[in-house]
Amino acid sequence: FIMASEEEGVPTEKQQSPLSSSSSGPEDSQEAAGRAQVAGEQKTDLEAVRSQLGNLSADSCLQHFKMRKFFVLRPGTLNQAVKDVEALVNKEEDGSIHGTWLMAEVDHWNNEKERLVLITDNTLLIFKYDFVLLCCEQIQKIQLNYIDRIAHGSFTFPKRSLLKRDGDGVRIYWDRLREPSFTSRWNPFANDFPFTTFTHHPVRNIDTLAALCDIQTFSERLKAAAERAHVRKPIPGKANGVLVLQQPIHIEAYVGAMSFLGNQNKLGYCMARGNLGF
Repeated sequence: FIMASEEEGVPTEKQQSPLSSSSSGPEDSQEAAGRAQVAGEQKTDLEAVRSQLGNLSADSCLQHFKMRKFFVLRPGTLNQAVKDVEALVNKEEDGSIHGTWLMAEVDHWNNEKERLVLITDNTLLIFKYDFVLLCCEQIQKIQLNYIDRIAHGSFTFPKRSLLKRDGDGVRIYWDRLREPSFTSRWNPFANDFPFTTFTHHPVRNIDTLAALCDIQTFSERLKAAAERAHVRKPIPGKANGVLVLQQPIHIEAYVGAMSFLGNQNKLGYCMARGNLGF
């Protein structure tokens, strides 16, 4: 009887075991497949990250670190700056706003200065804006119907000059009959020149700011706005229209130790400088 019960009990266990394995088998296989898929996705993401890190050179990492120092890149700073300068536009005198640009102004001693530039119906407005304190420090207004030439090209210096500047720029003239005096040429603080010069802002390679720093689009918009202003408000005794020139932009500076040190250290820009701010 005992042996019979053992023999009868054995088949019972064998009959139950297939049932349990058949009921849990699909769940285990699905769970294993899910874990394998997650592991595969993590591996793919890890390989993508490694590929991106491998493509980053030491120079690009250093350039990215330098870009983060510009206060204009801080969240909300540029939007607030644009609102502040647009609020300073006199709708009755200047008219409607046609565009805003972030550029660098280059003076006659080759000094770079961060600027916000607006084109309106009647005026070209150049703002010196403090991106640290979020306030406008200086405004320069140029009547569009006085602009007669726009030059676009690379920068050149006298033969014996020790200075150089890469890239291209745009120079706007508004009085072709007036030449800068000898005193103004040698005065680094002179601001009575009948032209102004712009070049690319250092943050132009950031995708979200590429359009805002495009000097080619700026010169095209300025030419169109100036020609419309010439038609509305012609100046007696002066030829109407804007002449666009593709020629080198000459900066008559020879030594310029101040501009060399200032441009190398970006002193004309609002940047984080260790424990000090500009």
